[in-house]
Amino acid sequence: MVGGFEDAVKIPELRKRVMFTLSMLIVYRIGVFVPTPGIDSEAFGRMFDQASGTLFGLANMFSGGALERFSVFALGIMPYISVSIIMQLMQSSIPHLENLSKEGEQGRRVITRYTRIGTIILALLQGLMISIGLESQGVVSAPGWHFRIVSMITLTAGTSFIMWLGEQISERGIGNGISLIITAGILAQMPSVMLGTFALTQTGELDHFKMLMLLLFGALTVLFIVYVERSQRRIPVQYPKRAMGRRMVQATTQHLPFKLNTAGVIPPIFATSVMIVPATIANFSANEAVQNFSSMLLRGTLLGDTIFAGLNIFFCFFYTALVLDPEKVAENLKKQGGFIPTRRPGKETAEFINDVLTRLTFWGALYIVIICLVPDMVYQRMGAGAFSYFFGGTAVLIVVGVTLDTASQLESHVVARNYEGFMNKSPGKIRGQSRATAVRGRLIQR
Repeated sequence: MVGGFEDAVKIPELRKRVMFTLSMLIVYRIGVFVPTPGIDSEAFGRMFDQASGTLFGLANMFSGGALERFSVFALGIMPYISVSIIMQLMQSSIPHLENLSKEGEQGRRVITRYTRIGTIILALLQGLMISIGLESQGVVSAPGWHFRIVSMITLTAGTSFIMWLGEQISERGIGNGISLIITAGILAQMPSVMLGTFALTQTGELDHFKMLMLLLFGALTVLFIVYVERSQRRIPVQYPKRAMGRRMVQATTQHLPFKLNTAGVIPPIFATSVMIVPATIANFSANEAVQNFSSMLLRGTLLGDTIFAGLNIFFCFFYTALVLDPEKVAENLKKQGGFIPTRRPGKETAEFINDVLTRLTFWGALYIVIICLVPDMVYQRMGAGAFSYFFGGTAVLIVVGVTLDTASQLESHVVARNYEGFMNKSPGKIRGQSRATAVRGRLIQR
């Protein structure tokens, strides 16, 4: 991983991509501190402190601290993620969207345009509901439709800008832009949370032994996540002897790798976004029944944890089925002349791959549920509530998963760059190679 970053600095194209990614993340962090007009910041701060133990804490984590400041990025990227979930679910039920998903790049562009439009509509609705709720809480300097319209436009513009930043990072930078933005927001808040937790030991609210146990448990959690994220099921694939041009290629055996956690960090992000939307609206509602229902969705309650675990399991299977089609994998193997030992090419191979993916996804979903719930329970029981949000299972899984994925993409770019450079060099152009060696190299190639 370290070698990949060192090579990225040496290669001009990769260096530009890395610098572009960092510059976009810096722009995002600057926007977190731009306030939304019309808000009494002190009154809003007191209200947020009272609700910090609810799902507001998770929403604030995913917004990178923008919610507690009620900045222009207060809605974060959650509207975009919510609409993306809806669009992916609709692709399997609406023929028009299903046909678009099969049309390649042009179809994906149309779906992306629909997702952007849906994100703006959802952000406008959320901005309206939040502005009305803030008026009922008495944290608005000048209540009325002027404030509501300004808030709707401001918050929607902030979400649209974050969406644009994420797309630019994905296209011109390194890694998945949306995931990197969420990760940057979490990492930016971790130092202050850590210092605040250390301060608890000085005031006596948290003894030194518990602090040591918190750090040790956090380190073990990170090691466990790295170990599982690197785990693979490697299915052997054999390729028979075949002719390529005038050469005969010997029979080879390769492997088809399937990760234990195929869905990555998508399930906890999707599950959190689904739970945050109704809970955020309910927290701003004056209806007592709605507020009681919102309190039942809190993490740490039986219903809240059960729903969160169920959503994670659902999105694990859903996203795995979305990104990996066993029939397509089997068809590609058949076209390339490869086959899995003891399995016939075609339908039998697809069924075998489907069975393997189902078993892997089951254990991967169980792993995600454990990681997202158990550390939070441990930290809450130790009396480190804020620590659980930014060093709990969900946050650490996202940070470690996105870091590993970005490092893998860096290494892939480095390998591809070195391979292209090697292939572009003819035997006579290799530095330090004599003419006789070049001729001998051409004879060997023949």
